[in-house]
Amino acid sequence: MLCQERVTLYLSWGFIIGGFLYFLRQMTTRIPYGRYVEPHSPGVMVPAKAAWLIQELPSFLVPMLLLLTTESSSGLGRSLLLCTFILHYFQRTFIYALLTKGQPTPLHIMVSAVLFCSVNGFLHGHNMLHCVQYEADWHTDIRFIAGLLLFFSGMAINIHSDHILRNLRKPGEVVYKIPKGGMFELVSGANFFGEILEWCGYAMASWSLPAFSFAFFTVCSIGPRAYHHHRYYHEKFDNYPKSRKAVIPFIL
Repeated sequence: MLCQERVTLYLSWGFIIGGFLYFLRQMTTRIPYGRYVEPHSPGVMVPAKAAWLIQELPSFLVPMLLLLTTESSSGLGRSLLLCTFILHYFQRTFIYALLTKGQPTPLHIMVSAVLFCSVNGFLHGHNMLHCVQYEADWHTDIRFIAGLLLFFSGMAINIHSDHILRNLRKPGEVVYKIPKGGMFELVSGANFFGEILEWCGYAMASWSLPAFSFAFFTVCSIGPRAYHHHRYYHEKFDNYPKSRKAVIPFIL
């Protein structure tokens, strides 16, 4: 398959513009999923496990299918980068989704996520397999090495933070508690910080517009959500640690 340069360019800029608009929207409202879903919200609700599995699956399945149906060798650097992308969504689809104890998700939110993940999976799979060109020794470049170190550090933080959140409540409990341990000692949105670190590392390692656009979209989408969580904890708990930041340790 030939590289669809215009498609990748338009989709990348769509992520950048869409991320900025999404950021502005979250400045005035909290997106209604998770803890921000009203108890008696109208509309169809999807159980959390099913919703997360269904909505994350395209970002795993689409690039995997592209990888399996591409005949030409993609080179070590591109193969490693695409595998890190697929690894993240394997974890989110088949591990996180099945372990989550979250609230049901509104159907329209899940459908929107399915569409986004389908486009995102295609963009990164197609870009890595058919568009980007790296030197044969790209896997030894400092940007590649530092980027992957950031990616896997962020992934470890994200997974560990999700583990802490899952174990805050005993079976049957529905109340929210103050998360403690790990990066939660520094920020309220430790899981979000980990994911932001992942995709910023991926952008550095791949050094391509689609990867940078997705990292930007990630910051714009879950950065404000971390801020909303931060405000929620301060409003709900009088003893919430004052030294914690929202999403970036010691800064924000």
